[in-house]
Amino acid sequence: MRIVIAGAGSIGCFTGGLLAAAGQPVTLLGRARILDQIGEHGLTVSDFSGLEQVVQADQLGLSDDPSCLSQADLVVVTVKSGATEEMARLIAEYAPADAPVLSWQNGIENAATLRAILTGRDVRAGMVPFNVVPSGMGFHRATSGDIVIEQGPGDLGKTLSVPHLSVTESDRIEAVQWGKLVINLNNALNALSGLTLQQQLLDRDWRRVMADQMAEALNVLQRSGLEVASTTPLPAWMTPHILRLPTPLFSRIAAKMLTIDPSARTSMAYDLMAGRPTEIDSLQGEIMRLGQQAGVATPICSRVANLIETADPPLTANEVRG
Repeated sequence: MRIVIAGAGSIGCFTGGLLAAAGQPVTLLGRARILDQIGEHGLTVSDFSGLEQVVQADQLGLSDDPSCLSQADLVVVTVKSGATEEMARLIAEYAPADAPVLSWQNGIENAATLRAILTGRDVRAGMVPFNVVPSGMGFHRATSGDIVIEQGPGDLGKTLSVPHLSVTESDRIEAVQWGKLVINLNNALNALSGLTLQQQLLDRDWRRVMADQMAEALNVLQRSGLEVASTTPLPAWMTPHILRLPTPLFSRIAAKMLTIDPSARTSMAYDLMAGRPTEIDSLQGEIMRLGQQAGVATPICSRVANLIETADPPLTANEVRG
């Protein structure tokens, strides 16, 4: 299958690199500043388990020209949420009408945005649970988990499952996405803390803020009649209780649920440090909008969203709580 990764950022380059290393024909569509580095040095993909693999430039297609979409048998969209509509229009213009389109993006509305423009096409939502960060001349997967895509024809999950990358299909993808969004609400807290994820999770004050924000979101989703599928072995409603436990007990339980690289930070932390737009509107903003519709207050999500726009990190957990 000729695969075009539409958005050569961290997730796009990491997953595209693993697919190319396994022999899949992959083209990365992205900005020249990233593609030029890959063209010169190759693409290194690494992770917390010790994986380190260099994908040579001639194993990949590299293009900043959207006309490369015309060669796609499958399009995987990995741009930030704010660029989804623009990418959808490029796909509509260039990509074959029978090429499935997968959204491997944060947030809930991206697949709907794609479908609104790509009428009649096979567009599927997806959930990427792991965190990928830039690392030297490559990209490093810093947390564990397997990609889930919406169930559909063509056995795409099997096609896209290659060494070090597992893709499964689900007929409950919206519930899976809500479960990921609830976890991803911590992206903003991590950005505000200035800490690594590991440091943040070992700080009980920060875990309590995480737990309270998650409980607020789960209440909104329940009141809105929306199903939430957990991205961990525990039910979603138990996670706030686990986060509030004393650190030694929390650490023992968490070690069985998730692997985190000691240097890992969330993508929003990197965006905030670099002065780039964040995806706060697709995360806390989504819960705030649902809360307003359901008549449920969302004070924590609202405060965190405001701090992302106005504060100068690092902040303490008590400063975030207000």
